[in-house]
Amino acid sequence: MPQGLRERKKQRTREQIIEAAMRLFAERGYQATTIANIATAADVAPRTFFAYFPSKEAVVFHNVDRDLDSLASALRDRLPGETAFDALRRWISAMFDQWQEEEDEALLRKRLRHEDEGLANFQGGIMARIQDLLLEAIADDLGESRDALRPRLVTAAAIAALTSLEGTIHEKTEQRLAKGEALAVLDEAMRFLRGGLDALQDPPGL
Repeated sequence: MPQGLRERKKQRTREQIIEAAMRLFAERGYQATTIANIATAADVAPRTFFAYFPSKEAVVFHNVDRDLDSLASALRDRLPGETAFDALRRWISAMFDQWQEEEDEALLRKRLRHEDEGLANFQGGIMARIQDLLLEAIADDLGESRDALRPRLVTAAAIAALTSLEGTIHEKTEQRLAKGEALAVLDEAMRFLRGGLDALQDPPGL
């Protein structure tokens, strides 16, 4: 089988598994859906499921690696003079439309997290990975070790801002923000964080 055809077949199988899993999670709930159920609905063998995903949690958060890889690239490949916050803002702007296209899935994921402690813990692990990426970049901006207090304080504030923003992007209420509004809110948070970062870089009396 030509390489291109093989890769397309693998991608279709992966998509079948994701679609079947998310449909069953929406209908039955997370705990009531087994891997065998997902495999049957996707018309694959259970062993095929494990060739693509190590667990049910990984299917729920199937786009995590895509997002984290793109964030890592944005932070790693910063232009001269571009701060971690600039790169973060650029990444969110680039990803925003795709996230909104996946809104129904994101809302289901949010519901499942509230219903299952294991999924909530899995989400916590994802946020820890994001925090780790940001900490590395912010420490570089400050010219300090990632274990130093100042980078950790700034990173914690950035994570709090991101968590708050995420809650407004995927809300099917009047509180949900459009892209321009969300980026304006993000810019306001970034100005606050940059101010704190500048103060830390140039402490009083120095």
